Amino acid sequence: MRINLNAFKNFVRSSNFGGFLLFLCVILSLLLANSPVADSLHHFFAKEIGFENANIHLRYDISTWINDGLMTIFFLMVGLEIKREIVEGELSSPRKALVPIICAVGGAIIPALFYLGFNAGTETQHGWGISMATDIAFALAVISLLDKRVPSSLKIFLAALAIVDDLIAILVIALFYTDEIHAMNLLYAGIGMLILIAMNRSNVKNPWLYLIPGVFIWYFIHHSGIHATIAGVLVAKTLPTNDTEIESPLEKLEHAIAKPVNFLIIPLFAFANTNITLEKEMLGGLVAPLGMGISVGLLLGKPIGILLASFICTKLKIGELPQNSNWFHIVGVGFLAGIGFTMSIFISILSFNDPLHISEAKLSVLASSMIAGIVGYTLLRMNKSVKTEQA
Repeated sequence: MRINLNAFKNFVRSSNFGGFLLFLCVILSLLLANSPVADSLHHFFAKEIGFENANIHLRYDISTWINDGLMTIFFLMVGLEIKREIVEGELSSPRKALVPIICAVGGAIIPALFYLGFNAGTETQHGWGISMATDIAFALAVISLLDKRVPSSLKIFLAALAIVDDLIAILVIALFYTDEIHAMNLLYAGIGMLILIAMNRSNVKNPWLYLIPGVFIWYFIHHSGIHATIAGVLVAKTLPTNDTEIESPLEKLEHAIAKPVNFLIIPLFAFANTNITLEKEMLGGLVAPLGMGISVGLLLGKPIGILLASFICTKLKIGELPQNSNWFHIVGVGFLAGIGFTMSIFISILSFNDPLHISEAKLSVLASSMIAGIVGYTLLRMNKSVKTEQA
């Protein structure tokens, strides 16, 4: 008897397969982190690899290579998508582009205020930045599961909002959670950007040539004290594109890295960063001011901030909602933006010295992000107002 594998092949080729791999890795990582192999798993991700001498430092643990190295490629892809949409897509109109930017600001300020409402004057008040950020990888993975049930413009809106959100988080880290910024390394990175801009102006069309200065930009930003993934966004902004049917250098690179990012980098990142061993002491932190500040910030602060910002933009007529979307969509996207994860966990580590506070914060971020993802997915799936052809 022959088995028809066409359905499986079609599933693997679809965007849903990337989301499936992502959630599979989250579940597998949590199971292993709370099994007899937990110590071995921790030791594996703590193992250092790379090269180092008196002048070059490129030796880091495996977790750092994943979070600061491979995830830069993910940020590169998102940056390419955003630039393409700015030039020829949903963000080409200033009125459309302005809304996700303002929403990102609202979605960052309100959660921080909620957190401080629970933690002001306590030893955990320094964690106010934890609930500000949206995890691009997880949020886009969830909305991709909805496929044609939501307008494509809404996915671009979420991507734009999330990347501005993370840029805000990176700025917050640089200003409030970084002990020291090395200006000379930023200067070297700036020189690399000037080279990329010159290549763009000289009409260099080979997209891979842009990655050579990009590697140096990543290195110097990483050593500047600022989160290295910003390098991916910066490099993406310099690749040439156009609004014609001819495939541009930007589109060539975007197509080349899409599958490695969706099917390898994001799942690997999820596996490495949900490696959290649950402890009894951590559970009490969920209802403590620390946990409540994070949870309320992500689950209420994010959707309220984004919805309020969207409402103000439309009422003042300084922007408009994504094409074919409605207020119910914005609420759903607001909850998806409450998937904090990457940056939230990163800021948690920077916020506290007490290991118990760090563990409690991680667990709160993970639990809140899962709830936000489920609620956002459910709300968007329930919305029957979107026609298939509009997506």
